[in-house]
Amino acid sequence: MPETDTPQETLATRSVGRRFFAWTRTIRAQVGLALGVLFLLLTGSVAYTLYQLDLRKHDYEILNLAGQLRVTSHAMSNQAQNYLKDTPTDYQAYYRDLRLFYGDLQRNVALYDKIIKGFEDRRLDSELTGKHDPIYCTWDERSKSQLSRTALVWRNFRAGMFKQLGEDLDQPRLNYAAEYIVAHGPELTEASNKLATAFQSMMEGKLAMISLFNRVVLGLAAVLMLGLVALIYFNLVRPLRQTVSGFARVARGDFGHQVEVRTGNEIGQMTQAFNQLSKRIHALFRLTDRINQGNTLDDSLRFAAEEFRGFLPVDWVGLFFQSADGERWVLERQHDTGPKSLREGGHFTLAGKQPQPTAPLNIADLGQYSDDGDLFAALHRHGFASATLLPLTGSADSRALLAFASRQPNSYTPEHVEFLANVAGQLTHALDKTVFLENLVVAAVQGLAKLAESRDPETGDHLLRMALYAAIVAEELGENGQYRDRIDSAYVREVFQFAPMHDIGKVGIADHILLKPGRLDDEQRRDMERHPSIGAEVLRRCESQVNGLGYSIFQVAIEIAECHHEKFNGGGYPRGLQGEDIPLSARIVAVADVFDALTSKRPYKEAWPVERALALLDEESGNHFDPEVVAAFRRALPRAMEVYNRHKHV
Repeated sequence: MPETDTPQETLATRSVGRRFFAWTRTIRAQVGLALGVLFLLLTGSVAYTLYQLDLRKHDYEILNLAGQLRVTSHAMSNQAQNYLKDTPTDYQAYYRDLRLFYGDLQRNVALYDKIIKGFEDRRLDSELTGKHDPIYCTWDERSKSQLSRTALVWRNFRAGMFKQLGEDLDQPRLNYAAEYIVAHGPELTEASNKLATAFQSMMEGKLAMISLFNRVVLGLAAVLMLGLVALIYFNLVRPLRQTVSGFARVARGDFGHQVEVRTGNEIGQMTQAFNQLSKRIHALFRLTDRINQGNTLDDSLRFAAEEFRGFLPVDWVGLFFQSADGERWVLERQHDTGPKSLREGGHFTLAGKQPQPTAPLNIADLGQYSDDGDLFAALHRHGFASATLLPLTGSADSRALLAFASRQPNSYTPEHVEFLANVAGQLTHALDKTVFLENLVVAAVQGLAKLAESRDPETGDHLLRMALYAAIVAEELGENGQYRDRIDSAYVREVFQFAPMHDIGKVGIADHILLKPGRLDDEQRRDMERHPSIGAEVLRRCESQVNGLGYSIFQVAIEIAECHHEKFNGGGYPRGLQGEDIPLSARIVAVADVFDALTSKRPYKEAWPVERALALLDEESGNHFDPEVVAAFRRALPRAMEVYNRHKHV
């Protein structure tokens, strides 16, 4: 079977390819490649030119030998003509010319033979050139064609000449040979001239080619230089100038300004880093502004989660305060993007970590924790895979943790942790402000509730019990049922905080009515039924005052105070609202209030058994009470009974 790459080899090959492609986009790679190509081009051009010029030295030897053919052929013709002018008349003169004319003729023939044979063999030996090494020749088509014709003319000339000399070369017929040479010499001379001309044209063509090559190389070098200049300008100078201008704008306070990223090289990377820095500075200012604008701790956490998503993954954020024993952390507030979250007020430990961490903690895999009561295990049970914890130190040296969680594993990098550490101070001051404000609101609510209780001291812990019942029912509705999309942890907390204010309107009821031991007559009952409207009016005035300062605090309290005596079938007071026209918070408090009233001892009655009270709730479901709220109370009964057993008054 043919071998194939393994997945690891394929991934490694792709990784190398991506890194190489990324490297080619850098300035150093582009400039280096351009300079390298330019250097190779110029070096190659110089080397080629020097090589060709060295070959041209051989061309001069070739032209010299071609010239010798011309000279030799012309000399043979001239010598033959001179010989015929002075034809010898005696043997003495003949023998003299045999040595002179015939000797020159033999030398010329031998020289012509050697040169023409060297040209045909494309090898010129050192005895022809005087060089140490032989010269190897290359001919173009014109030169080869002319060489063939010239060689043919020479062979015919030589054969005819020796035929005229006769068979006895020791006693040659010089007259006949001279006449033949004179008759056919011009043809040989012309052929030799044409060969020399063909060689010269070939040499000139080679020189022209060298010249053209050098011009082309110089042109390419010029184009490369212009390209290099353009590359430097467009990829370095102009982006750098724009980036410097962007720095100047940010320095003038234009935070968030973004410079256009035109390249993927180092300048582009620097520009991207600058844009990210500008974006972060702008986001930090916006984050600080938004958190400072938060009227409640819920607003602050929600704003923090929304703004931080531009810097790190955030699906959940929670604020924890250290417990009194210093070993556990209490979830004070949370913001979750999903349907489920941890229960506020829960106590958690940090498995395997310091009870009081002083530096950010990065938990890449929450699945490795499973201990009961552990924060990381609880987050994992609620669908989160990784988390990071940021220690906060308040102005009063109170210990707090701000936790961020993501549903994806390994979501938080060292850069994310470093970023959180850098903004810890700003978050601490902003959260301190909202915590202080909420503590002030809680104190005001408790004071108002105590004021109402002082006018109508029914039982010692009635307000606490009914508030806890209401919070338990609200939590259950937030997890199951048709109202779960309308209820979050902030809503549950507001129901718990403001449920004790349901009867605050009783401060406006006369003592002789409010404290009457027996049944009220019709007029007194009508007067008593005014207390929801009185309470709502008092709270509306409070809300109006805080609205003027940019806050909204008492809206749920107004709903509870005004509508907790409304009935689901429309038979309640003071407005006779029906069904879902009654605020959900008031429907929840109505069930909690009645259940506690029934199961608590009063001066005018004994406490009902829980089963009897539940039976009444079931009986009035759909009449007095919202069936969904009653069903939620039934589902949450185990938790409600824990409150009953701990705080009951029977």
